[in-house]
Amino acid sequence: MLGFLVEVKAEFLNVTVSRGSGDGVYQEAFQVPAYDNQTVLDVVSWIQQNVDPTLTYRFACRVGMCGSCAMMVNGQPRWTCRTHVKKVSTNQKLKIEPLRNLPVIKDLVADMDPFFGKWVEAEGVHHPTRTRYEPIEQIDPQDAARTTANEGIECINCAVCYAACDTVTNNADYLGPAALQRAWTVYNDVKDADKSAILDAVSGKGGCHSCHSIGSCTHYCPNELNPMQAIAGLKRATSKSFFKKGR
Repeated sequence: MLGFLVEVKAEFLNVTVSRGSGDGVYQEAFQVPAYDNQTVLDVVSWIQQNVDPTLTYRFACRVGMCGSCAMMVNGQPRWTCRTHVKKVSTNQKLKIEPLRNLPVIKDLVADMDPFFGKWVEAEGVHHPTRTRYEPIEQIDPQDAARTTANEGIECINCAVCYAACDTVTNNADYLGPAALQRAWTVYNDVKDADKSAILDAVSGKGGCHSCHSIGSCTHYCPNELNPMQAIAGLKRATSKSFFKKGR
């Protein structure tokens, strides 16, 4: 798999990898040959293919399209397939761990169920205005609401923002930036028929008002999206709805 890379003569990376799960987590050290244009995913793959075939990790496309290879690299959440070792290693050292804020299945594989569960809790699902038997409604792509919705549709649910969020770390009920961004996207979709359900879902315990606006979600998003801006939009919308109802 690494045959196309050029090995840097006599250079090695000192790599520490998180192993196990639950109370059995430990750190294991490996020496990995250094290559030009080497990604962190290349490093993990080399260990699994040449040293320990039991090392468990997740990846699919290898080109930054699926987001499934996201891990913590030297303490920061990243897509490992798009992260070049030379840009993140310190003194030829790498520390690779599973995404934080999620349970660990094994080694570098995080359990994504809580992440997607909150996506559903935030009512980030489409509520259709028409049935499948009716013609598709035509929407002006320049419509203001459509433009706002478009800002979040490139989210691929890699959970990098979720792993980066300190509010998630300290508040187990917090829905998280990806789920809230999805809710804001659907809220601004003119084809959605139940915007009140979305506002109710994101205004309660663990909703948008739990966000501390630190901005780590936006800073680390590999697709350069702005979840913090979406959350701010939900804060405004839920506040307007609250006062409109005279609560």
